[in-house]
Amino acid sequence: MSNLNPGQDAKSVSRRSFLKASAVAAGSTALTLAPAVHAGGSDILRIGLIGCGGRGTGAAENAMNADPNLRLVALGDTFKDQVDGAFRVLKDSGGEKFAVKPENCFVGFDAYQRVIDCGVDVVVMATPPHFRPQHLKAAVDAGKHCFVEKPIAVDGPGVRSVLATCEEAKKKGLSIVSGLCYRYERAKQETFKRVHEGAIGDIVALNTVYNTSFTRYSPRKPNWSDMEYQIRNWFYYTWLSGDHIVEQHVHSLDKVAWAMRDEYPVKAYGVGGRQSRTDPKMGQIFDHHSVVYEFKNGVKAYSQCRQQVDCYTEVSDQIIGNKGFCNVMKHEIVGAKPWRRRPDKKNNDDMYQNEHNDFMASIRSGKPINNGEYMSYSSLMAIMGRMATYTGQLITWDMALHSKDDMTPAKYEWSELDVAPVARPGVTKFI
Repeated sequence: MSNLNPGQDAKSVSRRSFLKASAVAAGSTALTLAPAVHAGGSDILRIGLIGCGGRGTGAAENAMNADPNLRLVALGDTFKDQVDGAFRVLKDSGGEKFAVKPENCFVGFDAYQRVIDCGVDVVVMATPPHFRPQHLKAAVDAGKHCFVEKPIAVDGPGVRSVLATCEEAKKKGLSIVSGLCYRYERAKQETFKRVHEGAIGDIVALNTVYNTSFTRYSPRKPNWSDMEYQIRNWFYYTWLSGDHIVEQHVHSLDKVAWAMRDEYPVKAYGVGGRQSRTDPKMGQIFDHHSVVYEFKNGVKAYSQCRQQVDCYTEVSDQIIGNKGFCNVMKHEIVGAKPWRRRPDKKNNDDMYQNEHNDFMASIRSGKPINNGEYMSYSSLMAIMGRMATYTGQLITWDMALHSKDDMTPAKYEWSELDVAPVARPGVTKFI
């Protein structure tokens, strides 16, 4: 088994030295950019992309389309083939806004820091979620505005780190915009506004469903180490993705929190397991989760997500009030004040583009956006649900927030890496 990452030497990075190097490098560049330098001006904004997969490439395209005076200048990823693929796609689509030179294409575990250090003003983050707390801290320490894909962490320690980092971003006047994209869809904004104004009365219950099929899988190649194999199939490993209840269903749970005016549940319990995703190559995540979240006022949210082949699929959210109900995905209210938003063909309401438009506008105006709190707590709500299904126990909000279950590997190196056992409800312990 090869320990080499294609395109990089065999340098081993322990967790402690990895974080220490990040802090030192970030601190050395923290004063290189005054956050308000672009406010109200036509200066060129320089963007760096960290994480060059499909979502990262799409986010970089959205970023390039969000402002006339910006340039994409740097790409970073764990793997060279990912950087090369993004380079080709973004060069074709970016026109003059694509200004990435070969020397600003970085590969390896430290690629994120090299992107941050190469003179960028804005960082787009789309790596596997495990790395998000480390990368965000380094970028904010260096004074960079950040677009942060969801979820923001996979465990309690990661969430706490991001919350602290986002407080630092506020002090520095930096924009932190979340990839929880439904918050930036104008139709959703109007729908939730009506709910909050009382169109369905008081909320008495919520139901959310995200049932889909399997995601992609990359067959193992002979020269891949355990670490490379797991990162290339990061969806299937809890330490990297958080499980699909965290990586994917977080969108649905964020809509639940939005409906509740960003109040979060006090406790959760549920069931989950692996019925069709049983092959060891599928890592150790579950293929279904069903969780009941209970709020302080007694309202319950019933949450279901599933990734199984040849099964019924549905993505939907219902908010039930004492005077009607709201079908969120259809932007429809039924009851005493019926309403439905029709598609607006004149104005393209692209939530992926909207979030970047608002992000760049906040930088230009000198009025930073900081989505740090809800992006952190909605991620924690999903992690809380996973804790409940993995352990079979009732999990409180405080338990989830203060959990000591840090899933960070001992070392970041291209070598052997054990796979944690599949969780067994009633046996797996809360940490």
